This record gives sequence, C-alpha cells and structure tokens, in this order.
Amino acid sequence: MEAAIISTPLGLLLLKGSQEGLCAATFIEEEEAITKAIPVALQEAVKQLKEYFAGERSHFDLSLTPKGTTFQQKVWMELCTIPHGKTTTYLAMAKQLGDPKVIRAAASANGKNPISIIIPCHRVIGSDGSLTGYAGGLHRKKWLLEHESPVTQGSLF
Repeated sequence: MEAAIISTPLGLLLLKGSQEGLCAATFIEEEEAITKAIPVALQEAVKQLKEYFAGERSHFDLSLTPKGTTFQQKVWMELCTIPHGKTTTYLAMAKQLGDPKVIRAAASANGKNPISIIIPCHRVIGSDGSLTGYAGGLHRKKWLLEHESPVTQGSLF
C-alpha cells in the first residue's frame, strides 16, 4: 500500500492505493509534510485531482478499490453516477437504490465514503436543499459544490 499527502485548495489530502487502484482520499487536519516523490501507483490520481482543482477536469478516470460492505459499495457506485455540477438528495438516492426506507443506511454509507471528491459524496444534500453532513467538513462541501457549479456568480449557500 502506497501513500501520499498532497496540498489542495481545501487543505491536505491523504491518498492511499496500489497498482490495483485508489482505496482512500481523505482530508487530514493535522500538519503533515507534503509528499515530494509521489509513488507511481498514485501519480495518475494526483494528476487528475490537480486538473479537477484547476477546473480542467469534471470526470475522474481511475481504478478505485474502496473497502466496505456490499451495501456501502452499492451506495458508492451510485454516488459516481451523479453528474458534475449536479446534486441529489439522500431520499432520491435511497429511491435509486430501490427502497426509500434505506435513506438512513444510504446516508451512513455516504458518510463512510473513503474516497473524497472522486466518489462525489459532496453532491448529496438534504431534501430541503440544505448542506448536510460531510466527513471533510461542511466548509469543504460548500467549496466543492461551488467549484463544480455551472453558475459562477454569487454563492450557492
């Protein structure tokens, strides 16, 4: 397992993965040294994330290997279908998964997403349009949604 810490407009992001794929991209709050020599297994993820933050990429093309339950994997796959610049709600997501009663389980799986940004859990909002929980912090969720918004004037939230 390889690891690297990169600097982003939202703070430090810890990436973990191998030749099989990326298994984690998580924000870290503590001060850590930025990785100078990015491991080969993580170079494409770093390149694509830099393009994303520069506004040059709206879709990631990476092999992903997140670890989770079968249900969590299903939720994370569903998250990947939310288009760049769009949002959905937890209820709509539960319905997409086939059962509106799984809304809490879907929200929980969303919160356990180990690959921030690339598996776009930030695109899920409350039914009333509010920003609801985000493991990386609501300030980051707000930034990401504004970054992806096709509307550039003003603030979404």
